[in-house]
Amino acid sequence: MSAIILFLAVIAVIAGWWLSQQRLMAKPWLEEGPVGDFPGGDTMTWPAAKIGLGVFLAVAGSLFVLFISAYSMRMNVTDWRALPVPRLLWLNTGVLVLSSGALQWSYVAARRYDVEGVMIGLLAGGASAVIFLAGQLLAWQQLGAAGYFMASNPANSFFFLLTAVHGLHLTGGLVALGRTSAKVWRGAEAADMRLSVELCAIYWHFLLLVWLVLLGLLTGWTDDFINICRQLLS
Repeated sequence: MSAIILFLAVIAVIAGWWLSQQRLMAKPWLEEGPVGDFPGGDTMTWPAAKIGLGVFLAVAGSLFVLFISAYSMRMNVTDWRALPVPRLLWLNTGVLVLSSGALQWSYVAARRYDVEGVMIGLLAGGASAVIFLAGQLLAWQQLGAAGYFMASNPANSFFFLLTAVHGLHLTGGLVALGRTSAKVWRGAEAADMRLSVELCAIYWHFLLLVWLVLLGLLTGWTDDFINICRQLLS
């Protein structure tokens, strides 16, 4: 339950920050001058793609919350035997952080219309994501070689399920990333390129956040972190 609260709190903070960047609290009717001249006026209308991504992330976030809730409840049953988390997951986490950072760099380059920087960021982000997925499969092989199979224990089943669902979401993101890269390669318009890269970066940051929560859940340090926070606040 504590992991769920932490996950929802982080999502709420990020959503609040993102919405604040969209100038939802702006009052254009109080602004003076022609329409569109006041700062941020061009962000009042949300592109349909950005709205669609927001809805998808809300649905995907709800799905992961349900999985985390089921994990938290199931681990209290007597037949639960936690499996050792492969050390490779920490390396994979670093690779995913690099992938997310590369996408952010690509977005910054897109805002400057630096096509070369955009392509470098997209390629680096995509390559890092593929390495992350390969590392996850290797971690599965290591667990299988050690005798930790999916059907042998509920903890094992949840580990494979959570990492597989996250991996599928990342694989879908690679498809979108490939389409964005092709669009940039063909010389898309500046506004279209910037929006596509921004959507990819937002999605990558979301998957990084989800993975960090899942890693904390699987390793057990999420509960330790919340207990420390409770002690500091008490």
